[in-house]
Amino acid sequence: MAVMSWRTPVPAGLFVSPWVERGIPMNKRIWKALPVNSVVDGIRAAVMHARVMHNLSVEQVAERSAMSHHDLYKYMGNGRMPAMLIPAFEHASGCHLLTDHLSLQAGRIVIPIPAGRTASAQDVNKLQALLTEAVGQILAFSDGRTKADDALAAIHAGMAGLAWHRVNIAKHAQPELEFTE
Repeated sequence: MAVMSWRTPVPAGLFVSPWVERGIPMNKRIWKALPVNSVVDGIRAAVMHARVMHNLSVEQVAERSAMSHHDLYKYMGNGRMPAMLIPAFEHASGCHLLTDHLSLQAGRIVIPIPAGRTASAQDVNKLQALLTEAVGQILAFSDGRTKADDALAAIHAGMAGLAWHRVNIAKHAQPELEFTE
């Protein structure tokens, strides 16, 4: 999987994914593994996710987040979004990249709460792919072929996958209902 970064400047008012421009589809798997390095990157990535995956403009995301689009542009520029606006903003954008970044900065790993269902072969295969990618990034970092941020993002994704399976197995004796949106 290609290494992605949000460090490139985003043109004002234009949020088109560089991967979409190159014809690479932005599926859910890519968004889950996207490394976010700052609050500004997290806000920009969440707005880009809303644009690419849900076809929402900045104005529509701001309206659904109960703020003006001027405020959202300000937060995208300086990263000083009030904490009480983060849940509404993430619900409007459809992703939790900002919360994931904040928890990672605090030394925590956040995973979606599993329902306690039996893991399928596809689930285990995805876990194996994440762990293989993490080990590959560690080896590439040791040889100087990749940056530390990329290796840390791969390790984080592997650890989150393992944590999800751990909680899923622990809840297996008392499964919950799966509610989908």
